[in-house]
This record gives sequence, C-alpha cells and structure tokens, in this order.
Amino acid sequence: MKLLNLAYTLGIPIIAVMPGAAQGDVDMETAMASCREEALSLARRMTEATQAEPGCISYDFYVGLSDPNTLMLFQEWESMEALMEHFQTDHMDEFLQALPNVVSGEIITRRYAVQTIEEDQEEASPPPPVIH
Repeated sequence: MKLLNLAYTLGIPIIAVMPGAAQGDVDMETAMASCREEALSLARRMTEATQAEPGCISYDFYVGLSDPNTLMLFQEWESMEALMEHFQTDHMDEFLQALPNVVSGEIITRRYAVQTIEEDQEEASPPPPVIH
C-alpha cells in the first residue's frame, strides 16, 4: 500500500431564517441572504486555514445544485494522523463554535477510505469481476 486517502463529505443545511426572528419581525429575503453569506464566509475562512495544514490533500465546500442553501464539504487527508491533527486546530474550534449559528437541520457525514495497491499485488490477485 502506497497511500491512504481519507475522504469525508458533509452535507450542511444553512439556516433559512435568522434564529429567534418571527416572520413579521424582519424582511425574510434579507435575513436569508445575511445568514447564507455568514455561512459562506465561515466556509471560506475554514477552507483557507485548512488547506495550509500538513497532510491536507484537498478541502473545499460546494453549494448544492438542487438546494443552494446546502453546503457540501469534501476533504481528503494523507493519513488518519493528519486528520486528527486537523481536529485539534484553533480554526476547527472556531468553526465548530460558529457552526450552530448557521446550520439548520442534521449534518450528514460520510467517510471513504481509498487505498492504492502495489502493482505486484495487483497482478497476483486481480479483483473479482463485477456482475450486474
């Protein structure tokens, strides 16, 4: 095995209404835009800080096509140790403290481990055929 990549995705639903605001109290379009911009700014800061970390292969947020108020985070790490170090950073702490102010609903996390196989191992034991 040459490299272990850890990939995580997170689905983050952005709050559509400012916390504690009743519909008659504020202009809903303005409130939604403000909260969405806050979430995007938080994501930009987290991306910039994380991409500078040792062991970070990729780290970026994406806006959902079917729901522009959902952010998807895709991240890849060289090792579990690098990911664990990431969880201990100041910017991760700040991100986690700010996240409840911009999230509405459940955050969905998925983890994928991708391994490369040495060429000689690949020849010795080919993968089983896929039958549909």
